[in-house]
Amino acid sequence: MGPLPAPADPFADAHYVLPLKWTDDEVLPDLVRYLTEVVRWLPVTVVDGSADELFAAHRRALPEAVRHLRPEPWPGANGKVGGVMTGVRRTPQERIVLADDDVRYTREALAAVVGLLADAELVRPQNYFLDLPWHARWDTGRTLLNRALGGDYPGTLGVRRSALVGAGGYDGDVLFENLELIRTVTAAGGREVRALDVLVGRVPPSAAHFGGQRVRQAYDDFAQPARLAVELSLLPLLGWAARRPVRLAGLGLLVCAVAEAGRRRAGGRRVYPPGTVLWAPAWVLERSVCVWAALGARLRGGVPYAGSRLRTAGHSRAALRRRLRGRPASGGDAGGERRGPGGRHGVAEDRERAAEGTAAVRGNARHPPLLPAEPVERDGDDLHGGQGTGTLVEHSRSSRGQ
Repeated sequence: MGPLPAPADPFADAHYVLPLKWTDDEVLPDLVRYLTEVVRWLPVTVVDGSADELFAAHRRALPEAVRHLRPEPWPGANGKVGGVMTGVRRTPQERIVLADDDVRYTREALAAVVGLLADAELVRPQNYFLDLPWHARWDTGRTLLNRALGGDYPGTLGVRRSALVGAGGYDGDVLFENLELIRTVTAAGGREVRALDVLVGRVPPSAAHFGGQRVRQAYDDFAQPARLAVELSLLPLLGWAARRPVRLAGLGLLVCAVAEAGRRRAGGRRVYPPGTVLWAPAWVLERSVCVWAALGARLRGGVPYAGSRLRTAGHSRAALRRRLRGRPASGGDAGGERRGPGGRHGVAEDRERAAEGTAAVRGNARHPPLLPAEPVERDGDDLHGGQGTGTLVEHSRSSRGQ
């Protein structure tokens, strides 16, 4: 049996799941306008962990066609994981698009993610900011560097329900929950597509929220040991370079060149303005300091999160594979029966290459298993720590003949 057949309706057997937990409704009108459009394309579920008063206001404001749920209990301190797993388990469709509340899909981009789930268990598109205040430009510098070195981690993923439910869900006691989800799916044998050319808009946060996330985002690197080691070396390197301005200028030019490569990759010039490249050195300087602050938080027991501390940024692929041993193949438990998180997370690849290895996730009668994939180099994967058992695929418009 082969991949899922291409349906006439691009959103057949697809569902949009949005977990949220708000303390105010400042951006509610914009979200309502967006979901009013999305629910015309495919079913939408909002899993809402907000306080009772806000929850009731959201139900009144959201389109009637949007299903609005409370999150069900799920182990772990990271409430977003419980929201995701509630939406996934309560959804009958196989192809699920998970998205944060600031993500804004176009119909074309949403159809692209859903379509790629015909041949993969997980799809990782790329985000860009719809508006560019100074802090969004600053963070875009990070995005461009990540794109050049393998791919950024967005606020949205596509996943096959059978793969995530069959893996027993993913750990709720981690900070970098997107990476944990990705590694869980690929550790279970699933194939991931890193869709560098599927560019999905995102509403920028406030400057205050951006500032409050600097150390917390740096803490994510504890799930990526090789990257952590590189970033811990940045401050000493910058100190050495600062002794001679020509060295510092050379490092700045090198960072900008890498960012420009990320901007040009897979059609990125359509959404990343040229000037955003110049913000990449500012982000490198920020990270060189914040990663040491994150190390200090680690020594104090973890990063502050929801009134407590989260020590674990994410689990390695090796740890997840050990946890998944003895479980049935990922597609085998598609019925939605609750199990404890059995292992974690996948890693995506770009759509610029063919697949590597064999997609081991099994389908059920409704969703047949994937064909074995052809071997290929796993570009960029070792940046994120360890090797996975799943298949990594890169994809770009050029590889699709577009």
